[in-house]
Amino acid sequence: MVKKSIFRSFPALDRFDRAILRILQRDNKKPQRNIGEQVNLSAASVQRRIAMLEDEGVIARNVAVVNPDAVGLTITSIVQVRLMNEQIATVDAAKALFNATPEVQQCYYVTGGLSFVLVIVASDMRAYESLTRRLFGENVDIESYHSFIALDRVKAGMDVVIAE
Repeated sequence: MVKKSIFRSFPALDRFDRAILRILQRDNKKPQRNIGEQVNLSAASVQRRIAMLEDEGVIARNVAVVNPDAVGLTITSIVQVRLMNEQIATVDAAKALFNATPEVQQCYYVTGGLSFVLVIVASDMRAYESLTRRLFGENVDIESYHSFIALDRVKAGMDVVIAE
C-alpha cells in the first residue's frame, strides 16, 4: 500500500464520484455498465472516473474481505500500546514493526496517554502469546501493553460514510 501524507490534497469529488464510491464500497466487482446505469453515466465515463479515483489515492486499494474465522484466525484482540518515549525514532520504529506484522490488521498512532491502538488476529491463544512476546515483551521500546480479547465480531469494516 502506498503511504500518503495526512496533509495530501485530494481532488474535489462531484455527485457522480461520490455515487460511484458508495456503490464500489458495497461491491467493487459490479460491472461498470451497471454502475453507469445507476448513476446515469456511460460505462466509459465510469471507467475514467474510477481510474482517476485510484490514481489520486481516493480509492486506496481493491481487496477481497476474508472472514478470519474461515481461515482459522479465531482470536481477535484490540491492544493498547504505550511506548517508553515518543521520540521520532522510537515512534517510527514501532510504526515499521507493526506495519510489517501481518497479524496486525489495523494500527493507529493515537493521543490520550497511549501510543498505539492495534487490532490483531491470531489462530489461537498460543499463537497470540507468541506474537505478543515478540512484538511487546521482547521490545525495549514498549513500556506496557494491554489486550482486550473480542468475544464477538459485531461489526468490522472499513466503509467510509460518503455524503450525497
